[in-house]
Amino acid sequence: MNTALQPILELTIIIPGMFLAYLPVKSYIHAGSHKSFSDAGTDHADPSFLSLLLWLVPLLAIASILGGVICYHRNLSTTWILFPLLPCLFLLYHKTLQISIWKSVSVFLAVCAVFACVNSLSRAISALLMMPEEPALGSLLRLLWQHPDTDGIPLWFCTNAGFFYNLICWGFVLVAWYPASHAVRAMVEDDNFAQTWYVFWMIPLLFTGLNLFMVPRYKSTLYTGRILQGYIVISLVLLVILALFYTMFLLMAISLNRNARLQQENHFLSLQKQRYDTLLAAIEEARHARHDLRHHFVQLSSLAEQGDLEKIRQYLENATNKIPDLDMHFCENRAADSVIGYYCALAKRENIPFHAQTDLPAKITADEIDMCLVLSNLLENALEASLKTSAAKRSINISAYLHSPHLLLIQVTNPFDGEIHEKNHVFQSSKRHGNGVGIQSVRRIAEKNGGASTFTYESSVFSAKIMLRI
Repeated sequence: MNTALQPILELTIIIPGMFLAYLPVKSYIHAGSHKSFSDAGTDHADPSFLSLLLWLVPLLAIASILGGVICYHRNLSTTWILFPLLPCLFLLYHKTLQISIWKSVSVFLAVCAVFACVNSLSRAISALLMMPEEPALGSLLRLLWQHPDTDGIPLWFCTNAGFFYNLICWGFVLVAWYPASHAVRAMVEDDNFAQTWYVFWMIPLLFTGLNLFMVPRYKSTLYTGRILQGYIVISLVLLVILALFYTMFLLMAISLNRNARLQQENHFLSLQKQRYDTLLAAIEEARHARHDLRHHFVQLSSLAEQGDLEKIRQYLENATNKIPDLDMHFCENRAADSVIGYYCALAKRENIPFHAQTDLPAKITADEIDMCLVLSNLLENALEASLKTSAAKRSINISAYLHSPHLLLIQVTNPFDGEIHEKNHVFQSSKRHGNGVGIQSVRRIAEKNGGASTFTYESSVFSAKIMLRI
């Protein structure tokens, strides 16, 4: 017997679907991007995600109930509601995120593909539960074949199959919760994996299309021969293949991320090696300068006896220029000191004043790779902006220190000329079309462990303030 609950149950799966789609991209929700230093706490729960659920879940529930009631009274398949509803849900999904269209499409379609496979399996379960007794099967098939649009034909899953459909979908959410919130989230946030999203969406789209292609036009088709058994097997095989593909894709992403991490470590090690060689050269120059100091005194004494003050001034000026610049040590932490020293050398090569006030101990409990990525991204942006600024206004200022045993504060300021483009609170790249990668990377590193970041630009001065929890 058909009830209004049947189409409603078919549509309520949009609730676990949207919930699962948001798990890997919680850090991209609009409200979460405005977290201030005072808002950052030890609790890793994202308040923006919780506030989103408070209005999204009731909205989805209302949409499911209204859609189910319309299907029931109009005797329509839920497909007529679901197909126009999905684009609206995607638009809502994308607009609530600070994320590229490729990533949002890929994640959304990935969830749709899984739920499409579960839909096919639930359709088979529904057909099994509503299978007629064998003596009446022939007459029923003839009825369905001759009158495929008769009101007596069930348009929706039976009630038990509807509950099974929702149970499996929520079960998949629970199973995927941890990998979606950690491994998949890291994959989404990994800038080294950005190009892959341009093609990933094709696979879930293909699986969704295969499941739609499998939907029989008439219910009687499933009761013909062994079609129902084959339908169940194919539905399970598609679901397993899709799960294996997602697993392989995730493992590939983890491997690529590990390789990128190693490359970053090698890069920072090379910076430390350059820094070490520079310090050794400076120390050697200082040793030679001290050795030559006695000869300078003899020469100055001779010039003083002659009373030639102009030659004394010229001699002192030449000797001062030959004294090596030993202002090359910025802090006790070797990793941070290497990065700051590297960009200080680049700045001095371009005659850009570089001022650093850093007080970082040799041992910091923070992830040094993340700390160095923040420093290098900020200093690289500051250097590039300074190169585009008039020579008289150029300067780079950085301060980094421990505010408390568990808080590391970093601030970088630099003047800039021109305009800074910001779209939906995301800075646009000045080197290419699209979102800027450096600041987004800094923001994600800061916020992933409960830290915070603020970026301001006024009076032709750009300022970045970062708080890292350690």
